[in-house]
Amino acid sequence: MNRKEFFRGTLALGVCTGCFLLPTSALTASEALPEDDEKYKNLLQEKEFIQNWLSDLLESIDENLDEPSKVFLLAGCGRGCFKRHKFKQDIAEKGKGDVDKLIEAYKNNFEVWKDGTQVHVRYGEVSQGCYCPAAKYRPAKPNDIHCECTRATHQTIFETALGRPIDVKILESVRRGNKTCHFVATV
Repeated sequence: MNRKEFFRGTLALGVCTGCFLLPTSALTASEALPEDDEKYKNLLQEKEFIQNWLSDLLESIDENLDEPSKVFLLAGCGRGCFKRHKFKQDIAEKGKGDVDKLIEAYKNNFEVWKDGTQVHVRYGEVSQGCYCPAAKYRPAKPNDIHCECTRATHQTIFETALGRPIDVKILESVRRGNKTCHFVATV
């Protein structure tokens, strides 16, 4: 199956929500689907609808809920993200029961180091931008609630690996105006 067929099939099946969030420019000119393809036009309309609906939902959460409720809701999304992505589960599995093993497992995907009882997880010294497809096409805000989702994902990795509650804090976030995303877990 070529890339165009895969892309079309993935969108048609709705296998990957993130695929709906890809901009039309994600296809190169040689791979562009025909403009008269009605199925493709409908998928682009659905993608735009999902992007707008998600933006409306997050804006409504941000404007109408107290801080603990916002954190609770977005943390649920972060735990769901952990459950959906095998590489995140693999980090927890490889670090099962041992902070040093967990740090080594994290190093495959992140910059990570231990400083006393704190483990820092950083997306490099400088990040290119937010990596989450659900946030990528929404404007960032100074106290962007979406970052609570990522914080909770890392918290879930640590708690799954170490088998106990772990406090994870956001130190820096691209969506909140910083140059990278940087989290710290107290182990």
